[in-house]
Amino acid sequence: MGRWKKFPHDNAGFLYAGESLLAAWPRLHRGDCVAYPDADWVQGCLERAPQAAPETFGGDSAELALRIQDAWRCFHSGEFQRALELSERCGGLAHAPANKASGIYATYLETDEVRKQTLFLAAAERAEAAIEDFPGDPSSHYLHAFNLGRYSQSISVAKALRRGIGGKVQASLKTTLALQPQHAEAHTAFGMYHAEIIGKVGSLIGGMTYGASADEALRHFEKALELTPDSPIAHIEYGNGLYLLYGEERLDEVTDLYIKASEIRPLDAMEKLDVEAALAEFE
Repeated sequence: MGRWKKFPHDNAGFLYAGESLLAAWPRLHRGDCVAYPDADWVQGCLERAPQAAPETFGGDSAELALRIQDAWRCFHSGEFQRALELSERCGGLAHAPANKASGIYATYLETDEVRKQTLFLAAAERAEAAIEDFPGDPSSHYLHAFNLGRYSQSISVAKALRRGIGGKVQASLKTTLALQPQHAEAHTAFGMYHAEIIGKVGSLIGGMTYGASADEALRHFEKALELTPDSPIAHIEYGNGLYLLYGEERLDEVTDLYIKASEIRPLDAMEKLDVEAALAEFE
């Protein structure tokens, strides 16, 4: 795997030790609607998919829950590689922290394009396994779409469309929102799906071939902001989408969205990276 780059900012406010993780969970996961992984959650998951437990699982759901909670603590504090390592020890049950840590790290901190693409594809593959184990879990579908979408951006949207990746992203996002209509991050991702296709091939071909539309892009972006008004990425991607769809015509709105994103107080390492990305636009 090699050593990943360290989170380059102060993470003292993102540690969430002990019970503070549970207290902060509703705010931390308002955007992705992930359930808190306590012992009851673990037991319920294993009743549906016993194969998702690690081979070393000794039947102690409480202990396994603590391990998954620690993986999430590492994710929120910016210890992304540690989050993946801890998740892998928990089997398929910990697919969400594993795939979110990989995707966020690859998006913001990995600079080598080959390594970046490898991380996205590995996360997408793990997500496919999670879909098999937990077809009713919105996170399995969303993180499949998220990592494939980021991979598509890294190789170019045009190449991804030619390879049929766009259809896979669309299908996973549709399933995510069918299972959980309040999934703000999926709404943001679906907004970008529509905007990127139209930005690349135009409204006519985008609509006829891929079912993309500017109206749908705006609807998803606006829903994401309604659900998570304090989310940096919801503002950033709305701004990116507006620029793809309308260019300089709506530049003032794009700028306002980036300013709002840059002024939000981040709750964890992921949001800190989002905020810093927004600030970088003004350098």
